[in-house]
Amino acid sequence: MDQSLDIYIGWDSREPIAYDVAEKTLKDHASVPVRVFPIKVQELVAQGAYTRDIDPLASTEFTYSRFFVPYMAGFKGWALFCDCDFLFLDDIAEILQYRDPSLAVACVKHDYTPKATVKMDGKVQTNYPRKNWSSFMLFNCEHPSTQQLTPERINRESGAYLHRMQWAADDDIGEIPTRWNWLEGWNEKPETGTPGAVHFTNGGPWFRDWQNVDYGDEWRAEADKVEPGWQPI
Repeated sequence: MDQSLDIYIGWDSREPIAYDVAEKTLKDHASVPVRVFPIKVQELVAQGAYTRDIDPLASTEFTYSRFFVPYMAGFKGWALFCDCDFLFLDDIAEILQYRDPSLAVACVKHDYTPKATVKMDGKVQTNYPRKNWSSFMLFNCEHPSTQQLTPERINRESGAYLHRMQWAADDDIGEIPTRWNWLEGWNEKPETGTPGAVHFTNGGPWFRDWQNVDYGDEWRAEADKVEPGWQPI
């Protein structure tokens, strides 16, 4: 099986530094060939692929566009999606072992209930079953269930249908270890070593009032390399 991986990271015009750090740290640790693509909803709109109305509850610009990954990959091979608010601390090559051809998608199956009702950027923190499952998804783009994720269906279906992965049977959803979508402020810090990827799901160090978080120093150090002199918003 091919040992390279295409990775799509959500991009939000309000926090481009978050994307830049996620991309940099992912590439820095990767021991296999990776291609990284930003998911910019404006580009999908310009192509006529994305036609959904604006959702006032959407917390990011890629709330729904993440599900275009199989389409963007031509419904071929495997592709990984993650939110932009990730800091990678380990080699993404480990993810390759979870490519099971019998599965449609694999993710970290969090049992997560947010403690706060508002995120640090002022967005509503919604709660729903399988929350955060869709923030890190390894898609089998050739699986019949995944191939249902056409632009027409993504534009038509509800957020619940998409984010709860109702487009795939439960048995078609594989599991990835928590260390690859480690939720800052929720998951316990490992006794030794670090998570594979830290997810600043409630707010990250790029926000002025969200500095005292686990692995915040590591994130800021990487941000200084990407954009010397950057300032939190």
